[in-house]
Amino acid sequence: MGCSIRVCCVSLLVVLLVACARGEDPYRFYTWNVTYGDIYPLGVKQQGILINWQFPGPQIEAVTNDNLIINVYNSLNEPFLLSWNGVLQRRNSWQDGVYGTNCPIPPGQNFTYVLQVKDQIGSYFYYPSLAFHKAAGGYGGFKIASRPGIPVPFPPPAGDFTILAGDWYKRNHTDLRAILDGGSDLPFPDGIVINGRGSNAYTFKVDQGKTYRFRISNVGLTTSINFRIQGHKMTIVEVEGTHTLQNIYDSLDVHLGQTYSVLVTADQPPQDYLIVVTTRFTSQVLNATSIFRYSNSGGSVTGLFPWGPTVQIDWSLNQARSLRRNLTASGPRPNPQGSYHYGLINTTRTIILQNSAPLINGKQRYAVNSVSFIPADTPLKLADYYKIQGVFSLGSIPYYPTGGGGYLQTSVMAADFRGYVEVVFQNPEDTVQSWHIDGHSFFVVGMDGGQWSAASRLSYNLRDTISRSTVQVYPKSWTALYMPLDNVGMWNVRSENWARQYLGQQFYLRVYSSANSWRDEYPIPSNALRCGKAVGHY
Repeated sequence: MGCSIRVCCVSLLVVLLVACARGEDPYRFYTWNVTYGDIYPLGVKQQGILINWQFPGPQIEAVTNDNLIINVYNSLNEPFLLSWNGVLQRRNSWQDGVYGTNCPIPPGQNFTYVLQVKDQIGSYFYYPSLAFHKAAGGYGGFKIASRPGIPVPFPPPAGDFTILAGDWYKRNHTDLRAILDGGSDLPFPDGIVINGRGSNAYTFKVDQGKTYRFRISNVGLTTSINFRIQGHKMTIVEVEGTHTLQNIYDSLDVHLGQTYSVLVTADQPPQDYLIVVTTRFTSQVLNATSIFRYSNSGGSVTGLFPWGPTVQIDWSLNQARSLRRNLTASGPRPNPQGSYHYGLINTTRTIILQNSAPLINGKQRYAVNSVSFIPADTPLKLADYYKIQGVFSLGSIPYYPTGGGGYLQTSVMAADFRGYVEVVFQNPEDTVQSWHIDGHSFFVVGMDGGQWSAASRLSYNLRDTISRSTVQVYPKSWTALYMPLDNVGMWNVRSENWARQYLGQQFYLRVYSSANSWRDEYPIPSNALRCGKAVGHY
């Protein structure tokens, strides 16, 4: 049950007093009301999900180690949850906001998230995680700045812009959900939106000679995108919390769920230029534009439309391989990013995860190692904490592909705290996959075409690859990563293709410590909601 306003206020006051007494990191407070409202992303009236009557929702601006108190009121007519894409929730999967960890917020009630952006910097976003709500909006930007005194490897930009782009459907999320529930896949998207609007709805104003930061997230449902600014180069500086070598690109592929930061200098003749987002690897190319306007602009957009890459896989693969970690730059702490020698650590286990698209009981499903995930009636984290039987079984998804037919299961994989695993995503299908792992940042050590084998390790980058939380796997290809299991909890591993995620291409990774210590994991929050078989457990 959600707390009353008076109880919430008293609780937050206590939090403040305790924080001041202990000299803790700063607190930031947010109160959000989630409602339905009319939106017109592609010029057609739709029912959207708004936060404080905004779409996209309010931007979260934090500093490393800040504590965020986010009180969410659910004014929808169905249960709701928010999750925080790429925010690690260290020792605190209780706040992850997916159904495997949290009971949904019932209609007409509220829940207060209490999370800390511990040892993180960079660019992320939040989104609604249940019931295909993401197709109705409800998402927003989330940026974490470095603490004062921690060096950043580029001068402060003159401005900082967030781009939340992705494919969009004119149908309401309930209609799309009904298509999936009926056993079919989604049709092709109707268009592209940039910050919740179609073409030319936004103008980004710049001063000639100055440099600006763009944080670009793909918040779409089904397709990769390419981002570019007519006549301008982009210098990449950060990928999901990792400062990168500052390579220069004409355009940038952003796969589902991914976020990049680039610097753009207004160094061209003063006029208007197009900001362009187009779909990648689709037979029909969708596009949306915004305006990059010089403050002393002498005219409107001129020249040919700046087309980018369309279906070229090798181009995208080579760009992905070119991303490198800046070894001498600081991350969230003052020590250089290169001081963690990820390539010299022995792995404790190899996990191979293969996606598939089986028909099960005559309906389209998606699976990992032949297992198509179905939600239990109780969040897995609560069932684990209270030792409730009959909700899930450890080992209900194999560590390797079985080659068998698809089947339905509430799949949970066991993992040991402080392990160091090699994870290989194998994609035998002819579409690009995008994978996200909650609660962890991993090192993308390799990717290539064909079938992965032990010999593939000879091509790994064991010195300066980037670390991130979302990675693509190209058609009939593999991607390998090294991941420290440094965060106890129940963590969602999922496809960022939202139709595939909804129809089973996900599972949970239970990272376990036998110490049962607050040093490893925070205790259950006092305001945790109970549902399913957890009702009555306190």
